[in-house]
Amino acid sequence: MSSVVKQKFTWSMSAILLAFVILIAGCGQSGSGNNTNSPADSNPPKSDDKREITHAMGTTSITGTPTKVVVLTNEGTEALLALDVKPVGAVKSWTGDPWYEHLSADMEGVTVVGDESQPNLELIASLKPDLIIGNKLRQEKVYDQLKAIAPTVFSETLRGEWQSNFQLYADALGKKTEGEKVIADYEARTADFKEKAGDKLNQKVSVVRFMAGKTRIYLEDTFTGVAFSKLGITRPDNQKYTDTFVEEITKERLPEVDADMLFYFTYDTGDGKGTEMEQEMLKDPLWKSLSVVKNNKAMRVSDAVWNTSGGVIAANLMLDELYEIYEIQQ
Repeated sequence: MSSVVKQKFTWSMSAILLAFVILIAGCGQSGSGNNTNSPADSNPPKSDDKREITHAMGTTSITGTPTKVVVLTNEGTEALLALDVKPVGAVKSWTGDPWYEHLSADMEGVTVVGDESQPNLELIASLKPDLIIGNKLRQEKVYDQLKAIAPTVFSETLRGEWQSNFQLYADALGKKTEGEKVIADYEARTADFKEKAGDKLNQKVSVVRFMAGKTRIYLEDTFTGVAFSKLGITRPDNQKYTDTFVEEITKERLPEVDADMLFYFTYDTGDGKGTEMEQEMLKDPLWKSLSVVKNNKAMRVSDAVWNTSGGVIAANLMLDELYEIYEIQQ
């Protein structure tokens, strides 16, 4: 073989070997991208099973086990984490920086994709998700654009609905059995609390929220209200407002919040206006005259945990606090 032929043969073999190395390396890196799961979990085996998920916007086909999930609600974020799924992208917590304090450790490395009312579609597309979880109430207008990016599943509403939404998300993730266990565990805890609380449940309880320029009494059809109904915790007899999930009150109506026990929380986005309203109300003589205040039974709790986050993790954290407040052994 001539030297020229040998040289050509050597270069040809080298090119083939180089292409083979690149191909192998590419295969080894496929699926990593922005996936924030640990290396051991980044590419779990995918089955070829196809599921038809019926949701608020219709029916969506999902094949196998989604591994790169973008979630567009705060309660949806909690659902994923409770099911041991770390999203590649999530909307910012309403009052977090960017995540609620009780979630921040588990959300390290997750990309912020806007907020619930305005998700960033370009950023979502860049993450190349294989599933998007959202909500009709929040994102109906961009559903068609989202489903063009990846299979998309929407829950119907948010107010007090975390359990039904959670089951929908678990099904979409291919974790129906795990989801049923999470719900069953929570239901068992609520039943345990209710049984052990006994006569303590005769106490009437108010729930108040301070916001920028607003004071509200929170009722049954809220995150706290749904939990309280399961636990057997009831409202004062005078709080029989109709056709509303909250009752907005003026300072003059503060006596309506009086009760045997009162929980209040404050929604503040960082401009201090929510906190300003809280301080204004707490310093008012009418507030100070309430029997629940005089009896030291008015307690400040976390807005994120008791209302805004709205998911399964918050529900369990709130229940932890109630066990302690009611002096019940878990």
